[in-house]
Formats: sequence, C-alpha cells, structure tokens
Amino acid sequence: MRIQVLGPLRAWRGEEPVELGRVGQRAVLGLLALAGGQPLSRAELVDALWGDAPPPSAANVIQTSVKHLRRLLEPDRPPRTPSAILPAVGDGYALRLPAESVDLVRFRHLVSTATGAQQAGDQRRAAELLGEALRLWHGGPLADITMLAGHPKLVALAEERRAIVGRYGELMIATGAAGEALPALEEVAAEQPLDEAAQARLIRGYRAAGRRAQAFVAYDRIGHRLADELGVDPGPDLVAAHASLLAEDEQPSGAGTPRVAAQYPVPSQLPADVASFTGRDSHLRQLDDLLAGMTTGRPRAVVISAVSGTAGVGKTALAVHFAHRVRHRFPDGQLYVNLRGFDPSGSVMSAAEAVRGFLDAFGVPAERIPASLHAQAALYRSLIADRRVLVLLDNARDAEQVRPLLPGTPGCLVLVTSRNQLTSLVATDGAHPVTLDLLSSTEAKALLARRLGADRVAAEPDAVDEIITMCARLPLAVAIVAARATTHPGFPLTALADQLRAAGGLDALTADDPTSDVRTVFSWSYHALTAPAAMLFRLLGLHPGADITAPAAASLAGVPTAQVRQPLAELVGAHLITERSPGRYVRHDLLRSYATELLHARDTQQSRRAALHRLLDHWVHTAHAADRLLDPHREQIALAPPQPGVAQEALVHHEQALAWLTNEHPALLAGVEAAAAEGFDTHTWQLAWAMTTLLERGGHWHDLAAVQHAALRAGERLDDQRVRAHAHRRLAHFHIWFGRDEAETHLLRALDLYRDLGDGCGQARTHLNLAVICERRGEHHAALRHAEQAAGMFQHAGDRSGQADACNAVGWYQAHIGSPQDALAHCQEALRLYQSAGDEKGESHAWDSLGFIYNLLGRQQEAIRCYRRALALRRKVGYRYFEARALHSLGDIQRAVGEVDSARVAWQEALVILDAFGHPEANQVRAKLHTVGAMSAG
Repeated sequence: MRIQVLGPLRAWRGEEPVELGRVGQRAVLGLLALAGGQPLSRAELVDALWGDAPPPSAANVIQTSVKHLRRLLEPDRPPRTPSAILPAVGDGYALRLPAESVDLVRFRHLVSTATGAQQAGDQRRAAELLGEALRLWHGGPLADITMLAGHPKLVALAEERRAIVGRYGELMIATGAAGEALPALEEVAAEQPLDEAAQARLIRGYRAAGRRAQAFVAYDRIGHRLADELGVDPGPDLVAAHASLLAEDEQPSGAGTPRVAAQYPVPSQLPADVASFTGRDSHLRQLDDLLAGMTTGRPRAVVISAVSGTAGVGKTALAVHFAHRVRHRFPDGQLYVNLRGFDPSGSVMSAAEAVRGFLDAFGVPAERIPASLHAQAALYRSLIADRRVLVLLDNARDAEQVRPLLPGTPGCLVLVTSRNQLTSLVATDGAHPVTLDLLSSTEAKALLARRLGADRVAAEPDAVDEIITMCARLPLAVAIVAARATTHPGFPLTALADQLRAAGGLDALTADDPTSDVRTVFSWSYHALTAPAAMLFRLLGLHPGADITAPAAASLAGVPTAQVRQPLAELVGAHLITERSPGRYVRHDLLRSYATELLHARDTQQSRRAALHRLLDHWVHTAHAADRLLDPHREQIALAPPQPGVAQEALVHHEQALAWLTNEHPALLAGVEAAAAEGFDTHTWQLAWAMTTLLERGGHWHDLAAVQHAALRAGERLDDQRVRAHAHRRLAHFHIWFGRDEAETHLLRALDLYRDLGDGCGQARTHLNLAVICERRGEHHAALRHAEQAAGMFQHAGDRSGQADACNAVGWYQAHIGSPQDALAHCQEALRLYQSAGDEKGESHAWDSLGFIYNLLGRQQEAIRCYRRALALRRKVGYRYFEARALHSLGDIQRAVGEVDSARVAWQEALVILDAFGHPEANQVRAKLHTVGAMSAG
C-alpha cells in the first residue's frame, strides 16, 4: 500500500490504483496521512472538515467514511477483525503504514539524509538527495481536496517545501548545476512574488546558469513590484544579487562564495518585523557601517540603548527590523531571546536559561547539555564557532547577563537591547553603543501617517503637531494615541488632542524621567476601560508568565471563563494586551509594570493574595487533571478543593492534556517560582508533581530538576517527609538520565524518608529506581535484588499496579543474568496484572520484556509477535520514545532471521522518531540501516 499526499491524494495497492471515493472520505484519509501515524480524535477531524459549523451527524459521517476507507484499503480483511491500516485509537483513528509507504515520510527522510551529507561537506550528494525529495511532489499538498485548503498543516507543509527548494537552489548554485534548479526556483518565486530572498536566489541562479538577460529582467520585475505595491526599494539581498550581475566578478562557487547553508537545524527565531516601522535612518546606517566592518575586523556586540534608559523608545523594533534586513548575511541561523531584564515581577531570565534555549534551538539533545553555566556556555560557543550566526539579545539587564551569550569567534553579529547603557560591555568587550533617542518630528508624523493614513494626518496638521508634542515623540506613546484614533475613525484628531491635554501630564514627557511619563499615556487608556476590564488589567500584573490563557485570566478575576472574554476583548482593542494566538494573550513588559503598580496602589494585599491563590489553584487542578489523562496509573496525590471562582480547562482526552501542558510549560515553571516566592508551599510541590510526566516524557530534565528542587525546599518548610521523599526520587531521575552518582544519594535519602513514614509503596518504587542504577553499572544481580524487594513490598501493601511493575522488572533482570525460564514466568504474570488493571502503558512494557526473553530462548517468531504487540500499544498511548525502542528491537530480530526488508522498515520508522527526539540511539539505528543498505548494494 502506498499513499501520496504531496499533490492530489492518491493510493495504490501494489501497482493498482485505489479509488478513494467522495471528497469528504478522501479528506479524512488525507488528514490521517498527514498525522504521521499519530491518532486524530473524531473532534479534531470534525473541526478540520467543518470548522465552527459541523452538521449534527458529523461524528457519524466520520465513522462512515472510515468504514468505507477500510473496505477500500483492506478488501481482504476478514469480517469483524480489527483494521491494521485504519485502527480505532481512543475516540479517533490512525493510519498505520510502514514509513516508506507515505511520500511525506519519504520526503522528510531524504531531507534528513541530505542534511547529514551537507554536514559532512558533501554538497553534491546533499543536492542530489534534495532533488530526489522534491521530485516526490506533484502539486500542492492534497491539492484536489479544496475543503482543506488553508488548513494549518497544509500551509505549513507548503512552506516546508519552499524552504527545501531554497536549500536545493543554493546547493545547486554552489555545485555549478544551477540550470537544473531553475524550474523549482522559478516556481517558488512565482508563488511568493514579494519574497526578496526567493527572488534574489532566482537572480543568482539565472546568473550562475549563464542567463544574465533573464536575471536582469527578474531584478527589474521585482524592483517595480516592490515600489508599486509596498512603496519600498529592493533590500540588501536583491541589491547584492544585482551588483554581482553588474560587476561580473562573483562566481557561483569557490573560496570567495559565502557558505550556502549552516549545519542542521538552522534556527530562525527572529520575531516578525514591525509592519509600521518608520524612520531611524541614521541608526540603520550606523548599524550597516558596523556590519560592513565585520569583513575586515573581529565582530563586536551591538548595544542598542535608549537615552536615560527610557522604555518604549523602539529599541526592540529597530533591532528586529535591522536583523530582518541582514538575516541573509547569516545563513547559519538567527537566534533571539527576551532576557526579561526589567520584568516587573523580578523574574529576570538567567544566562543559564538563555543558553539552554539556544542549545535547544540547535537541536542539542537534553542528555548532552552539561549542568554548569560555564560548561553550557562553552558548548554554545563551540556550536557557533566559525559560523555566521546573528544573535539578538533583547531587554538585557546588565553586561553580566549578556557575557555568557557572546560568541567566542569572528563571523557572528550580536545585537543587544537594554534600558541601561551597558557601559561595561562597551569598555570591556568592545561593544559599539548605538544611542536611540526619541523620534524626530518628521519620523513621528510618518509613524502616524503609516497608522492612520496620510490623508487623515495631512487634513489636521496643527492637531498632529500637538499630539506629537504631548507624546514627546516617544514611539510607544505615539502608537497608543494612533491606536485610539484608529478605533474611532470618526473622531477628529483635534478632539483626541483635546483629550490628551485634558488628561494632563503628557507635557512631562520632556522631563528627566521619561519612564514616568509613559504612565500618563497608559493611564489615559486605562481610564477609558470599563470597570471589569480595568480590574482584569490590574490583576494581569500578578501573572508571572509571558502569556496567559482565558481560563487563567478568569481565575485571577474570580469569574467564569465566558464572563472574562469581553474584558479581554476590550483590553485587546485598547492595545493594552495582544491576542498572540486564539485564547492566548501577551502584553508589553512596560504595560505589565504599569498594571502591577496600579494593583499595589488600588487593591489590598488580601485581595492580591486571593487572586494569586486562585491562579495557582487553576494551574494545580488543571495540570493535575492533564497529568491523570497522560498517565492514569501513576500514583496519586490528594488536592484541596479549589477556591471559589477558579476556572479549569475542560480537558477530556490525552491529546488535549498534552497540548495544554506543552503550551503552559513556561507559565507553569514561572508559577512554581511565584508560588515558592509568595509562601504557597503546598501549591509549589503539587504543581511540580503535576508537571513530572510532561517533563520526563519530553526530556526537559533541567526544568524537572528546577521544579523538584523547589518542591524539596517547600517540603522542608512544610516539614512534610512525603513531599521531600518524592522530590528526592524525582531528582534522582534527573541524575540517572545524565549518569551521575548523585542519583543514588537522592534515592537513598528518599528510601530513608519513606521508611520513616512506613510507606512501603514509596520504598518499593525507590528500589525499582535503584535497580535501574545497578543495571546501568552492569550489576544485574544487585538490580534483581532491588526488584525482588520491591515486589515483596508491593504485595504486602496490596498495590497491584506496583506488583505488575516489580514483577516485570524481576523478569527483566532474571533474563539478564541467564534465567530466561524464570524471567518468562514473571513477565507473563506481569502481563496478566497489567491487562486486568487496563494499564496499556505497563502492558506494552511487559510485551517488550517478553520479546527480549523469547529471543533469548531462540523463539524469534514469538519475540517478533511480542514486539509488535508492544509497538501497537505504545502507538495507542502515545509513548513515542518507547515506540522507537520497540521498533529498534523488532528490526534487530527481523534482521537476525533474514527478514532484511522488514528490519529496514522498522529501523527507518524508529530513526524518524529518534531523530525528532535528538536521541543518541539514532546513531545506532542509522549505522544498522547503513549496513543493510551496503549489503543490498553488494
């Protein structure tokens, strides 16, 4: 069976095409194929097909479509037997096919292989592989299913193809084969007529292919289009391509050509450019001159600072705008981080957190990240050594926060924005200060004209001059006034100037402390709010995270979620917050500071603490519910009832729970910190507890350590031995992952605490963890003793879930010490216990153990059957890493019994997953695939 999604949806059984039926039926199959083997719930399918207006029979239509698709795809399947290709998974369905059966998977595998070739310096091979990948495309994704046009997955997939065409074109130019890439480059340029990078690449391709006349025509065409439609001149990339045509001195390859592409992955983290950016010509020229000097001198950090450290003067806007202008000069990546140097809550980002974010951007696996800041910074500098990377460090507190993030070798550009002068960075590190002052009157008028329209501004020149004067030409203040004018298009600007004058204080913007001046502009917007919106704006100052959801805002306000949506919409309309994505809101740090100031001035300490209590209750109860959906058989904790007015997210299935925890991950981390700082110790450890499954499953080991350290300190303040024991055990997991000796220290401390509590189950789970440490040391007899102790304790406590875990562990270690028959009996008993409890995650582990044991006994076909059972269950519950482990083991046995093609398929599927995790086991699988490939070639 083969499926094509890269173009019109097609399917083949062998060489025979399969008629897939009506469009709705085909849309269901297309969506499942795009999911890459992951299940889609019926609700997700209904939403994709009908949006906000599904028919009453939508669920039945989905079910009927799947039934018909099963008949088409599996015509030989016996009646009343489960479908192997379209199985039901939870309340939805999944498409289960070998990796090479779906062209999208093949496409991404070829791209990954090309990246490896490029990293190894084989540009020609990389170009060949990317060309092969692009030839899999036969039009837009699911091009014949118009009802899915605009679906986010299809839009993202089309953009993914355009990015690969760009890489392919650059490689073909560099290897002297530009002519072959021209059709693809022309297609992308036609699709994106205002994309200057795509147009410049096409011009370079024409020139490299000896078609200079077409190159000039292409340049003239894009130049006229930019002028007519956007009113701008060609950017630096186009200008450079044009200059090379005129000079006739640029070669498509050779020592003088900049490196085509950086090592994969290439981060591109810049925020969106500011659409209404205006002026700052002299500052842009200053930055251009600095960049030009990089070709002959060592790179310097560029510090963008405001006079007297003023906020809202446009430092970030200038830095982001310039970064977008020159990003083509830094093909190895663009990094961005908001260092939160002046966050009103005091939660300044540590240099260690920023470095870890950059390491994540370069795809460094969690287990390779060292513990100390010094070692992390050294790894970061090593990664970008001899590369051309642009680094934008936004909102820095001081030079000490910045220094660990500076590259150590030439070729990189660092832009730093800060309210401080950062004179230490200038004096010690050779940074070039770019002092950003207020807008000129001309620039301020241009900004208003961009926002309000040139005709409206020209019609009332006196009112415009007065508004600019009262705003003191501060960009943030001008933008707020412009927002007010935009929302009231019928108001004359004279009336708005009168309101500003009546509010008083705006003339103080020329005083020595510009920060307090902005407060007046904010107060003008604030006083225009209704009472509920004003109260919500103040309460948002309590939220420690970067963004907030509607239920979290409702909990702060103590009202139902439906009731908070109108105040949120009002704040969005007043530009006091921004709806970054549906239901998620962000605000400028200065607005947050102003909200916090108002909160402390107008609301009592008791009401502030009550609001924070509700927010923490919202997080604890929702996170706990989400964790229960992710792992329903995990040991549980008792929660106190939430405070009145707490809103919870309605999470009903595994996918929703995982999505919520993933999106709220940064906010929950900040919540643990805020709870600890404000003396909510119970919330501190419970929130850390509820995050454990997400953090461990996602490999967020440093975050796990941070929250469990906070939980440990909270347990010490509460004098709660159980909390401390649990925190010690989870901290041991962190150290086990990195192979550190501290793991055993934490586990022995946990064991003492559980023993003092008389908690047999806690002791037993700690013994299972100690068994893992012994196994990693090769001490399998000692591991078996710990597992046997755990089994006895679980049995005494009557904990059947624990008994199953321990029984499986005993069998696993017996197999490793040469007692496969005893091992078989224990793992079969574990399987029975898991199945009786309905624990599919545990059952998958038992099947995995049985596969290992049957292989030792020489019963390979039974081993294969066991691994397939483990694989099916792990796919169902979404344990992607363990799915890859089962595929890896399955492939090993299939290879041993001569089923080389089946082994190759299993390993390929495992590799896709392991590469996504950045797991080192991927290299083992890749080596095995290389071996069977070499055998096939021989």
